[in-house]
Amino acid sequence: MSTEIKSILQNSKANLVSDMIGALSLVVILVGGLHLPGLF
Repeated sequence: MSTEIKSILQNSKANLVSDMIGALSLVVILVGGLHLPGLF
């Protein structure tokens, strides 16, 4: 099972990086949106 996970991670490394960047940007937008009302 660990060999399957390793092979999946090696084959889809570019997709994984882009998904992580997308998830991080969503978190930044969420945190920014939650703090925005406190600024005004």
